[in-house]
Amino acid sequence: MTSPSDLHQRLLAVIAAIPAGEWCSYGEVARRAGLPGYHRLVARLLASQPNGGRLPWHRVLRADGRPGLAEGSAGWREQLQRLRAEGVRIENGRAKRPPEPG
Repeated sequence: MTSPSDLHQRLLAVIAAIPAGEWCSYGEVARRAGLPGYHRLVARLLASQPNGGRLPWHRVLRADGRPGLAEGSAGWREQLQRLRAEGVRIENGRAKRPPEPG
Protein backbone atom coordinates (compact mmCIF):
# COMPACT_ATOMS: atom_id res chain seq x y z
CA MET A 1 0.00 0.00 0.00
CA THR A 2 1.25 3.47 -0.87
CA SER A 3 1.36 6.00 1.96
CA PRO A 4 0.08 9.56 1.55
CA SER A 5 3.68 10.73 1.94
CA ASP A 6 4.74 8.57 -1.03
CA LEU A 7 1.92 9.99 -3.15
CA HIS A 8 2.92 13.52 -2.21
CA GLN A 9 6.56 12.87 -3.06
CA ARG A 10 5.62 11.52 -6.49
CA LEU A 11 3.48 14.56 -7.22
CA LEU A 12 6.08 17.00 -5.91
CA ALA A 13 8.74 15.41 -8.12
CA VAL A 14 6.57 15.88 -11.21
CA ILE A 15 5.83 19.52 -10.33
CA ALA A 16 9.51 20.22 -9.68
CA ALA A 17 10.39 18.81 -13.12
CA ILE A 18 8.10 21.11 -15.15
CA PRO A 19 10.53 23.21 -17.22
CA ALA A 20 10.46 27.00 -17.29
CA GLY A 21 8.22 28.28 -20.05
CA GLU A 22 5.93 25.24 -19.91
CA TRP A 23 2.89 24.37 -17.83
CA CYS A 24 0.82 21.34 -16.90
CA SER A 25 -2.74 20.90 -15.77
CA TYR A 26 -3.50 19.41 -12.37
CA GLY A 27 -4.62 16.26 -14.19
CA GLU A 28 -1.43 16.05 -16.24
CA VAL A 29 0.66 16.26 -13.06
CA ALA A 30 -1.35 13.42 -11.53
CA ARG A 31 -1.04 11.26 -14.68
CA ARG A 32 2.71 11.85 -14.95
CA ALA A 33 3.03 10.73 -11.32
CA GLY A 34 1.15 7.54 -12.17
CA LEU A 35 -1.91 8.73 -10.27
CA PRO A 36 -4.64 9.40 -12.84
CA GLY A 37 -7.71 10.95 -11.28
CA TYR A 38 -5.78 12.55 -8.42
CA HIS A 39 -5.98 16.12 -9.78
CA ARG A 40 -7.67 17.37 -6.61
CA LEU A 41 -4.82 16.00 -4.52
CA VAL A 42 -2.41 18.01 -6.69
CA ALA A 43 -4.40 21.18 -5.94
CA ARG A 44 -4.53 20.45 -2.20
CA LEU A 45 -0.83 19.65 -2.11
CA LEU A 46 0.08 22.93 -3.81
CA ALA A 47 -2.25 24.87 -1.53
CA SER A 48 -0.54 23.35 1.52
CA GLN A 49 2.94 24.53 0.49
CA PRO A 50 3.88 27.75 2.32
CA ASN A 51 4.34 30.43 -0.36
CA GLY A 52 4.54 27.65 -2.94
CA GLY A 53 7.67 26.33 -1.25
CA ARG A 54 10.51 25.99 -3.74
CA LEU A 55 8.21 24.44 -6.29
CA PRO A 56 7.37 26.07 -9.61
CA TRP A 57 3.75 26.18 -8.43
CA HIS A 58 2.90 28.78 -11.05
CA ARG A 59 3.40 26.17 -13.81
CA VAL A 60 0.35 24.14 -12.69
CA LEU A 61 -2.98 25.36 -14.06
CA ARG A 62 -6.49 24.19 -14.82
CA ALA A 63 -6.84 22.12 -17.99
CA ASP A 64 -8.09 25.20 -19.88
CA GLY A 65 -4.97 27.20 -18.95
CA ARG A 66 -6.57 29.32 -16.23
CA PRO A 67 -5.03 29.63 -12.77
CA GLY A 68 -6.84 27.69 -10.08
CA LEU A 69 -6.94 30.81 -7.91
CA ALA A 70 -9.73 33.36 -7.71
CA GLU A 71 -9.70 35.49 -10.86
CA GLY A 72 -8.19 38.91 -10.21
CA SER A 73 -6.69 37.92 -6.83
CA ALA A 74 -3.09 38.76 -6.00
CA GLY A 75 -2.09 35.10 -6.42
CA TRP A 76 -3.88 34.87 -9.78
CA ARG A 77 -2.05 37.96 -11.05
CA GLU A 78 1.28 36.70 -9.70
CA GLN A 79 0.84 33.30 -11.35
CA LEU A 80 0.15 34.82 -14.76
CA GLN A 81 2.98 37.33 -14.37
CA ARG A 82 5.46 34.55 -13.53
CA LEU A 83 4.35 32.56 -16.57
CA ARG A 84 4.66 35.63 -18.83
CA ALA A 85 8.18 36.23 -17.47
CA GLU A 86 9.07 32.69 -18.60
CA GLY A 87 7.72 33.33 -22.10
CA VAL A 88 4.32 31.67 -21.80
CA ARG A 89 1.72 33.42 -23.96
CA ILE A 90 -1.25 34.61 -21.91
CA GLU A 91 -4.53 35.60 -23.56
CA ASN A 92 -7.63 36.66 -21.64
CA GLY A 93 -6.26 35.26 -18.38
CA ARG A 94 -5.34 31.87 -19.88
CA ALA A 95 -1.98 30.35 -20.63
CA LYS A 96 -1.67 29.14 -24.19
CA ARG A 97 0.41 26.23 -25.35
CA PRO A 98 2.72 26.77 -28.30
CA PRO A 99 1.40 25.35 -31.58
CA GLU A 100 2.42 21.81 -32.39
CA PRO A 101 5.26 21.71 -34.93
CA GLY A 102 4.46 20.55 -38.47
